[in-house]
Amino acid sequence: MLSSINHPLLCSSFPKHGYCSSRTRICSIVRKKRARTMVFASNEGNSEVGVQVSEQLYLGLDFGTSGARFALIDKGGTIHAQGKRDYPLYKRKETVDWVHSWKQTLFLLLEDVPFHLRQIIASISIDGTSATTMIIDSTTGEPLWRPFLYNESCPDALPIVKSIAPENHTVCSGSSTLCKLVSWWNTVDSNKESAALLHQADWLLWLLHGNLGVTDYNNALKSYSQLLPSVKAPGTPIGILKEDIRTQYGFAKDCIVCTGTTDSIAAFLAARATKPGKAVTSLGSTLAIKLLSTGRVDDARYGVYSHRLDDKWLVGGASNTGGAVLRQIFTDEQLENLSEQINPMKTSPLDYYPLPTVGERFPMADPEMAPRLHPRPESDVEYLHGILESIARIEAKAYSLLKDLGATQVEEVFTAGGGAKNEKWTKIRERVLGLPVSRALQTEAAYGAALLALKGAQQCAQ
Repeated sequence: MLSSINHPLLCSSFPKHGYCSSRTRICSIVRKKRARTMVFASNEGNSEVGVQVSEQLYLGLDFGTSGARFALIDKGGTIHAQGKRDYPLYKRKETVDWVHSWKQTLFLLLEDVPFHLRQIIASISIDGTSATTMIIDSTTGEPLWRPFLYNESCPDALPIVKSIAPENHTVCSGSSTLCKLVSWWNTVDSNKESAALLHQADWLLWLLHGNLGVTDYNNALKSYSQLLPSVKAPGTPIGILKEDIRTQYGFAKDCIVCTGTTDSIAAFLAARATKPGKAVTSLGSTLAIKLLSTGRVDDARYGVYSHRLDDKWLVGGASNTGGAVLRQIFTDEQLENLSEQINPMKTSPLDYYPLPTVGERFPMADPEMAPRLHPRPESDVEYLHGILESIARIEAKAYSLLKDLGATQVEEVFTAGGGAKNEKWTKIRERVLGLPVSRALQTEAAYGAALLALKGAQQCAQ
């Protein structure tokens, strides 16, 4: 049974040699390749924004909860191409085969990138859902078990995790990466000698660069330092795109693959909220908030944690409420039509706690919390109004909690994700929060991932 911090799985399981290339060596290789004459594909027939043949582009891929997207930008931030894919449904023994689905989606997105632009892509980065955990074979990279998804909770592991982690540390939550690892270790009867941990984004990036054992410090937050062999800053060059992928898809020989981040961090980066007090609420399948703060706040009792962002902190958490609940009740067409009929300046008397299933992570970590979506009024407009306003109240409670715990007070909220398109919901949230709320200029996490790819390419250009 895993019960000691000195257990071998809490130390690096990855081979020590031949895997993790240094940034200096990678950048040296890239400079040599770029010193040669580069031949670019023709732009003829391009229906996207026009680019100069000498201009480099940067590719970001976002693997969210319900699908994946890509964004291709130049160094000025202009988008030259973008696209999305739903996850194909693959089954294995009556359960969804997420590994197969994610892998297939990755290569479908690469195919979706306009062919004539692939030769001028300088770098690639990927974001994935926070705390989506994969147990892999450290020599082959193949999964040893099904992935633990971002919203899964493993309360059985909490006593052990709490015995080895600092009080109220981020890992002291049933949905943390470490809890998932400990739960797997104690319940799965299989060979664990070569077992090691990667996050969703780490594994997808490995498919592109082939260097096992690299993560970024945003994804690593909910794990434990001894477990991970190499933790890098987001946007750090890891390696060159694998030759077989370059050949098959027509990417440049010097295309860099960089460390990624979590989907909510990528959404924050996309919004370009750069001053303390600015915040980003991501309204996708879940509700995630990130507040730029001068001080760090961590408290596992409430699901609050802080991500490092240069010399500041991104304080926040992720609730299980959000768009997934709405999709269980309404179609997209119904959501659009019913929203138009809502008066956002009117307070809804309905008091719900919308969750897709049992369990909440933030602003209260409670794996036993049950959804509350009743009573349901006869009017669907009133029902939707009540749900949207109840989600806004959860958001307001979250920002109030961060202030009480010592974070910089929120002054303005930018919105990312699919929920940012609902103008009536924005007005409801603005009223409930008592703050300016607006849609971020760039709302997709894929754009934030592309900014990380740009950052990595700039490091090699220095």
